Amino acid sequence: MVKLFLVRHAESEWNPVGRYQGLLDPELSERGRVQAKLLASAFEKEKIDVIYSSPLKRTYQTAVEIASKHNLEVIKEKRIIEIDHGVWSGMLVDEVKEKYPEDFRRWLEEPHKVKFEGGESLEEVHERVREFLKFVKENHQNQTVVAVSHTVPIRAMLCALLDIDLSKFWAFGCDNASYTLVHMQEERNVIVKLNITCHLGEWYVEAHSAL
Repeated sequence: MVKLFLVRHAESEWNPVGRYQGLLDPELSERGRVQAKLLASAFEKEKIDVIYSSPLKRTYQTAVEIASKHNLEVIKEKRIIEIDHGVWSGMLVDEVKEKYPEDFRRWLEEPHKVKFEGGESLEEVHERVREFLKFVKENHQNQTVVAVSHTVPIRAMLCALLDIDLSKFWAFGCDNASYTLVHMQEERNVIVKLNITCHLGEWYVEAHSAL
C-alpha cells in the first residue's frame, strides 16, 4: 500500500482576488505563508518518505515548509503542475465571465469538455496525473508520499483514483493548504480523508467556486 497525501498549496497572492493563475507564478500571500507553516505542523508527527511538488512557487514554497520538518529535499514534478489556463491566465473570474461567457459556463457545468484556448484540456491534465499516480504506485510501495499540487490536478487525480468520469471533477472540495489522504491499495484506492483544513483555524479561507 502507498499512503498518499494530496496537498493543495497555501494561499497565493492571486487567490483572494479570484485571478486565474494557470502556469503563471505568483508567490504565497502573507496569509499563505502562515497557512503553509500551520500545514507543516499538521504533518510534523507523520513519517514522510518523499515529497513531490509542482515546480511553481506557490506549491514549492508550501512543500518546503513541510519538508523542513522532515529533513527532506522537495522533488519538483511537472506532471502535477496546474492546468495551463491559456488566454484566461492572469484574468479575474468576473473578466472571464464577461469575455468568455460560454466557455465559463462549460467550465463549471461540463469541465470534461473544456480545452482552454492557448492552453490545456482537462483530459490532458488527467492523462499526466494518471501517469504520476502510476509512477507513485510502482515506486513507493509501503511508503508515505506527499504531493503538493493545485486544485485542478488534485481533482483530476481524485477522479483517476476512483476511476470516475471527469464530469464529476467539481464534486471534490479543494481549499488552499488542505490535504487529502488516499490509501493506494493493490485492489482499490480508498479516500481516507478529504480536503482537511482544521489545522488552519482562523487562517482558513474557503476556495473560490470557479477556480
